[in-house]
Amino acid sequence: MPDHVAIIMDGNGRWAKNKGLSRILGHQKGADAVREIVTLSREMGIRWLTLYAFSEENWKRPAHEVQALMRLLNRFLKNELGEMQKNGIRLKTIGRTSRLPKHTRDILLDTMERTSSNSRMTLTLALSYGGRQEILDAVLKIVERVQQGDMAADEITEQVVSDALYTSGMPDPDLLIRTSGEYRVSNFLLWQISYSEIYITPTLWPDFGKNEYLAAIRDYQQRERRFGGIGSKQ
Repeated sequence: MPDHVAIIMDGNGRWAKNKGLSRILGHQKGADAVREIVTLSREMGIRWLTLYAFSEENWKRPAHEVQALMRLLNRFLKNELGEMQKNGIRLKTIGRTSRLPKHTRDILLDTMERTSSNSRMTLTLALSYGGRQEILDAVLKIVERVQQGDMAADEITEQVVSDALYTSGMPDPDLLIRTSGEYRVSNFLLWQISYSEIYITPTLWPDFGKNEYLAAIRDYQQRERRFGGIGSKQ
């Protein structure tokens, strides 16, 4: 089983458009899929689940849609707190969350504090997140350490960079799932997915359920991860 699964949840808008519904209803249906995948991940023993919930680029969407997404996030966190506590799920976030509305930040911080001692699974929501922005923020953090004399430039290693990222302390994803059939990583975990197995499905996120998830896991289990070396099949 993969220890860490990361998912680019794509297709809410297209799902709604195909059914003649509003994009907001598509996002609401997508939240139902999140709930199901979190539950399945916990039941399968996956220790880390990271979901690309809101990108830096998503701020360019119409204001009413962004506001609806924030309200949906607030509602999701409030409704799921009990389940997270019951099932030992810890909540984390990555991204420039300072850009989120204060009310949303308050709910996030409260939920993370309340679930901080849970240890069965860690659910990480990427919010106001961008992979390039993450690397830039890490570089600036390291430069500051060098300027302050805390470390020398020749002491910078891959581990130093990893520790400066938003995901410090988290394992890199074993499996990256992308829904909606798009063949791109969309600025998601650019440093961390160097050796992740990638699974792309044409299924739109609101329709991504148990069968699709199990298919992705089975596909992962058939792969041989060589990390640049020579595998047993060579």
